[in-house]
Amino acid sequence: QPPFTHTGAMHSLISILVVFLSLSLIATTTNADDPIKVDCPSNTNYTRGGAFDANLAALLPSLPVAAADSSGFAKNSTGATPDQAFGLAQCRADLNASACRTCLDVAFRNITGRCPGQRTALIIYDTCLLRYSDTNFFGAADTSWWRRICNTQTAQPLLFMSRLAAMLSNLTGTAAHGSPRMFAAGAAEVTPYVRLYGMAQCTRDLAADDCTACLSDAVKSVTKNCDGKQGARMYHRSCSLRYEVYPFFDAKAVEVAMSPVPAPAPGARPVNGGDLPNPGSTGSTHTGTFAKKGSTHTVRTAILVSVPVALTVLVLLFVAIYICNRKRHKHLSFSHVASNGHESEEIVSLESLQYNLITLRAATDNFSEQNRLGQGAFGPVYKGKLQNGQEIAVKRLSKTSQQGAVEMKNEVVLVAKLQHKNLVRLLGYCIEKHERLLVYEFLSNKSLDKILYGPARQWELSWEQRYKIIDGIGRGLMYLHEDSRLTIIHRDLKPGNILLDADMNPKISDFGLAKLFKIDDLSVANTNHVAGTRGYMAPEYVLQGIFSAKSDVFSYGVLVLEIITGRRPSEDLLKFVWKHWSKGNVLLLLDSCPAEDHRKHEEMLRCIHIGLLCVQDEAQLRPHMADVVLMLKSRSMTLASPTEPIFAVPSERPMVATLEPSINEASISQLEPR
Repeated sequence: QPPFTHTGAMHSLISILVVFLSLSLIATTTNADDPIKVDCPSNTNYTRGGAFDANLAALLPSLPVAAADSSGFAKNSTGATPDQAFGLAQCRADLNASACRTCLDVAFRNITGRCPGQRTALIIYDTCLLRYSDTNFFGAADTSWWRRICNTQTAQPLLFMSRLAAMLSNLTGTAAHGSPRMFAAGAAEVTPYVRLYGMAQCTRDLAADDCTACLSDAVKSVTKNCDGKQGARMYHRSCSLRYEVYPFFDAKAVEVAMSPVPAPAPGARPVNGGDLPNPGSTGSTHTGTFAKKGSTHTVRTAILVSVPVALTVLVLLFVAIYICNRKRHKHLSFSHVASNGHESEEIVSLESLQYNLITLRAATDNFSEQNRLGQGAFGPVYKGKLQNGQEIAVKRLSKTSQQGAVEMKNEVVLVAKLQHKNLVRLLGYCIEKHERLLVYEFLSNKSLDKILYGPARQWELSWEQRYKIIDGIGRGLMYLHEDSRLTIIHRDLKPGNILLDADMNPKISDFGLAKLFKIDDLSVANTNHVAGTRGYMAPEYVLQGIFSAKSDVFSYGVLVLEIITGRRPSEDLLKFVWKHWSKGNVLLLLDSCPAEDHRKHEEMLRCIHIGLLCVQDEAQLRPHMADVVLMLKSRSMTLASPTEPIFAVPSERPMVATLEPSINEASISQLEPR
């Protein structure tokens, strides 16, 4: 194939820059499948059909409509103590009414599904939030809960941080005291070629001083924990803050949102939203109108974004030429990594994640055997230590594996975008000379298989730890399937791909077999190449090459049963579990992790039941991961009766099988059900 030439790079980059520039001028819209955070405290539940349930059912549907009609904000309460329900909805102030309504409608549908039976819940998207509780939270700045996201790319520390601090200070003051919607956005110049863009917003039930306190806490957090980074986001329950080196809002919409609001006509709703009419529930209703006046700061030049389009294009083209000149002198030919220019451009976009080969050789003692942690499907993994003392894990992809190149492409493009406590974090990559390396966070407890089957390690796992691992894997898998920006099928879930941190929190690793879908998670796909580990692979995947999210559910079910029983799939695990389960001899399944009390014993039995539901032969009978997580969380939820798992492949060897002959494959594995 032809090399990725300098001229081709220029044309491709110019095209991307033009598209990026066009998109940057469009108002940000909500990705309905990608909430920033869902908070469901499990301390209190309400009874279905009870008074609080009725009040909440009357309150929540009214908030999206009211907020969209009232410049993006609404709050209300229904019912009487102790079953009074308080709710608040708010959109980012630069959204129009239609986009606001769309975001809040999605939030309304998801908050009850994600937090079933909870008396307190919060869901945050990039452009809106929805919150309810059984206690009055109106007017209280809540910084006890937070969600922080830091960009991976580093800026020039001194000048950049100085300009950033000044901009965030201006935004905080303007949002709290100088904006009718408690919202501010703007830009600040760092260099002639670099501009900072920032946004700050408080929920409009706060007083000005409380808004200042909330945003000040957010500023302190991002400047401390995202020091020198080119972008960051910080979300509290009562305020949010964001900055980037590119425009992420519509300048015209921002100017309108920050303009003084004319007095409403007699009888009209206040533009700021505020308290709503009771949506129909009986009982006392929280009242108290919102009024916000305050001084106007003279920071309009820092707040209003007015970058001439022509100048921006010229600057970006200058950067493109600079990048291409740098890339031309590198040792890497992009044709070795990607099959077309589009893929190469995505690699370039991740330049900020790139590590130097010399650095990684030094960190791993030139990939010495003493630092070798294990062997993955596409190459060995080594422990490393950077000069700053940070420990890392370096995956060295096989030089002869073409799938390794695709694997690296998948991981760099996809994994870097994923952020979840139960996923291993990708720190960076290296493509230099003939080396292709992935750099991950290092986890001290290694992989789950080492814990389960290593010398004298199995008995060290208490039931609490086992349940924590089962629940954490489920949540991480649910994120991949349903909560991440992209729907991702792992396809090789097994103990060796579950890493544990110092607190025994599980993290899913090795996305080498992950496939990207831009289709509904109920859909399935077909592949001629079946790759994974037998014993954990679903029947439809092994026999027909058909895989979906339900394929991962099967693997998860095998994992659950393995964690509880301590038996490998090669030891007739499914047959063993079903035999004793169907006869009621479940105590024989728990020998490897005895229960200390009756409650834990019931929890174990419930997990076995859930595991059997996941390993049913028919994919449509298996639950979705969101249902699995709910089953684990709710003891009152009635479980369906599982069907007997007939299919089994009693082997744990990693495999890549071709369902149809191919001249590019060295061997073909024939798979047969037992």
